[in-house]
Amino acid sequence: MLGRTLAALAVTTALAAPPALAESVLRIAMTATDIPTATGMPNNGFEGMRFLGYPIFEGLVQWDLTRTDRPAGLMPALATAWEQSAEDKRVWTFHLRDGVRFHDGEAFAADAVIWNLDRYFKNDSPQFEAQGAGISRARVPIMGSYKKLDDRTVQITTTQVASYFPYMAVYLLFTSPKSFEKAGRDWAKVQAVPAAGTGPFKLTKVTPRESADLARNDGYWDRSRLAKVDRVRLMPIPEANARIAALRAGQVDWIEVPAPDAIPSLKAAGFAVTTGTYPHVWPWIFNIGATNSPVKDVRVRQALNYCVDRAAVVSFLNGTAEAASGWFNDGNPDFGTPKNRYGFDPKRGKALLAEAGFTARNPLALKIMISASGSGQMSPMPMNEFLQENLKQACDVDVSFNVVEWQILLNSSRALPDAASLQGSNALNVSSPTSDAGVMVRYFAADRFPPNGFNFPNWTDAPFDKALKTLAESSDPAEISAATKAAHERLVDDPPWLYVVHDLNPRGMSPKVKGFVSPQSWFVDLTLVSLP
Repeated sequence: MLGRTLAALAVTTALAAPPALAESVLRIAMTATDIPTATGMPNNGFEGMRFLGYPIFEGLVQWDLTRTDRPAGLMPALATAWEQSAEDKRVWTFHLRDGVRFHDGEAFAADAVIWNLDRYFKNDSPQFEAQGAGISRARVPIMGSYKKLDDRTVQITTTQVASYFPYMAVYLLFTSPKSFEKAGRDWAKVQAVPAAGTGPFKLTKVTPRESADLARNDGYWDRSRLAKVDRVRLMPIPEANARIAALRAGQVDWIEVPAPDAIPSLKAAGFAVTTGTYPHVWPWIFNIGATNSPVKDVRVRQALNYCVDRAAVVSFLNGTAEAASGWFNDGNPDFGTPKNRYGFDPKRGKALLAEAGFTARNPLALKIMISASGSGQMSPMPMNEFLQENLKQACDVDVSFNVVEWQILLNSSRALPDAASLQGSNALNVSSPTSDAGVMVRYFAADRFPPNGFNFPNWTDAPFDKALKTLAESSDPAEISAATKAAHERLVDDPPWLYVVHDLNPRGMSPKVKGFVSPQSWFVDLTLVSLP
């Protein structure tokens, strides 16, 4: 009770103390329970990257977040160009941008790239950061070696051929080495320095559990992307109704994930609610590898996919999602033609469960680890409770929950199948990006079991891995597309996950907010946003 009271006081303090009125200050309410780590590799999933990552810190490659009509692609960032070696396709050469400085005035060059890569991938480096290393290694599991060729050129060698490596490199962000030195070589103190990146915003202050303040970087290297607002204030408000109340009261300008049932009244009151498709799926990730796991049997996993009434879930969410019958959205050109198309078919689901030995007299019982909020989690508590009732009524499946904090749930996705921390969970409710082949590899490749990746189910499928190999080694777009389709068909027919819905990314905003673009991405470009 005391913890809740202190958290509420912190939020109230942040809301009640806006910066100087002469400045344009964009105030954003996040779903996180705390400010993501602000050292240059934020925790709290992609919400952390969205707000405490890309706006402040950059890497060699960045997302193009200016379009709404197609999935976000890649474009140059701190590297102006890169190429894959024809002689050894594991080798990539990145050509660094001239004239870039960190927010602390230090020049960006190859030494800073190597310093940051050592921070993530070299355990005995003085600057090794365990938290950042864990995240980076999970997102870039094929990092091999790297070296400086000259001040403006860096070469990276991966452990295996991967045509999609730039889609992994986009997640490696760089912090000024000077920030680490100023903090006494202690990463726990770096965000208080504060940490310096090269992005369009500078971190100015972090108050744990209350707020993080960013200021426009007037010296930003890309003059076409100078931010239009003077400052951004980020506040963690994990409870959806509290975010809505803050928006209605004019205490924030932008909220992530408004409660679905509040959207009509927000619109009626003149607030803007933006939605749009993006590469996301909201699943239950099966724990196939656990001893005596009931979801080892593919018939059980297929059955559960047939037992879910996705149309009812979408209706429950006021149309802010679309039904998911696979990892990709149904309209994705690489969805393929799987043998199974998961609609609501409880008769078929019950038949498959019966074949696996589960009936109304011997019901399947599942424990699911879930969170109350978090990046990409949508409205996890009511959604999971809806599924609990749906599965009981449709297919006699008994579901119970283990509710934990979002970061604990994320950490659990890198646990071994029988880890005590899982508390016997048969699945995890962790939302996933579906943006590219690099993500597909991290989540499903046979050599990416935790801690070397995110294949939490310990799922293996020989045809899938064969398709991945073709995809990784080919440079022919048609061959890559065919291999991606073949891989996705296996994700549907031998499902390692229960696919529920794809989020449509709702956000609530004051009518004062102008210029916002809702890209087909987990990330946003804050430089486009303006206030009067």
